[in-house]
Amino acid sequence: MPKYQCILAAIDLSDEADAVLERAVAMASSDNAELHLVHVVEPLNLAYGGDIPMDFSSVQEQLQTQATESLHQYAQRAEIPIERCHLLSGRPDTQVHELSENLGADLIIVGSHGRKGFALLLGSTANGVLHGATCDVLAVRVGQDK
Repeated sequence: MPKYQCILAAIDLSDEADAVLERAVAMASSDNAELHLVHVVEPLNLAYGGDIPMDFSSVQEQLQTQATESLHQYAQRAEIPIERCHLLSGRPDTQVHELSENLGADLIIVGSHGRKGFALLLGSTANGVLHGATCDVLAVRVGQDK
């Protein structure tokens, strides 16, 4: 089995991101692969669909700032260079696909809650990443459903 050369770990910056990052670091180390870290901030106007007539720009700016700080902390703990950290804005699955293709990633690692039933029908980032990826995807089980 060929070794991975470029791994992209997509994290959500929650406590569950540690499990995804731990797996990504281990796999990158064992394959001597380049490891990139990505977090995607979903614009508030996408989340609320424009239903609320408010200017979210200052809140969005705060979210971006906090996400940048958190992403850099994760990268520092995992000894990932800052230039391999990517903070993007938009739909998470789409942004992860585009970045993985731009980097030439041959593996994407993402967390998955293993939803069932109705929750599965609502979709998840992991599901979206899996079904649109042009490379291998590893879903790391996170959360209470372990």
